[in-house]
Amino acid sequence: MKPAVHHYTTDVLDWRPFVTPVKLEEATPAQREALKITPANKKISDYVLVLAHDPESLLHRSPLFNAIMYGRDGLDRGGRELGAIGSSIVNRCVYCIAVHARHYNQATKTTAVVEEIFAKELDATLPDREQSIFDFSSKLSAFPPAASADDVARLRDKGLTPLETLDLILSAAIFGWANRLMHTLGEPIPAG
Repeated sequence: MKPAVHHYTTDVLDWRPFVTPVKLEEATPAQREALKITPANKKISDYVLVLAHDPESLLHRSPLFNAIMYGRDGLDRGGRELGAIGSSIVNRCVYCIAVHARHYNQATKTTAVVEEIFAKELDATLPDREQSIFDFSSKLSAFPPAASADDVARLRDKGLTPLETLDLILSAAIFGWANRLMHTLGEPIPAG
């Protein structure tokens, strides 16, 4: 058995479930229907196959996740990914941090922000816009009432529109939820 991962990385990780995933060839019609819409329309992961034990929830979760993270309007992809990173840093979800740090780097064509977050976590010093996004998503994930009207004003001052701010809230919120599911249902392990 491979050791669990306990450090931040942008490497591709595997995820070892604690709950036996649904076997695709044995899935019920309701589970198959729910599995048609996977996050980002990619291959069906063990995580999604675990969630398929509750097909009604999965049927709603996947389109919601896709709309929040891959919507065409509002906050750019980098901003959404940074929101997911902020939430995941608070929750110490190494798997989600790896995925979304990699996506952030790809979307922004830079690694400096992610490297700073990996080195200093919540004490990271980032460019102004990124700092306001990271701080807001971190506060929202740690203790929602801590994200105040002043924080929303800072986002506005950095150029975020109301729709972009809503997208950031949705990104941080869905990852606050997803991180907790991943921690409860399994653990990250090195790929391979």
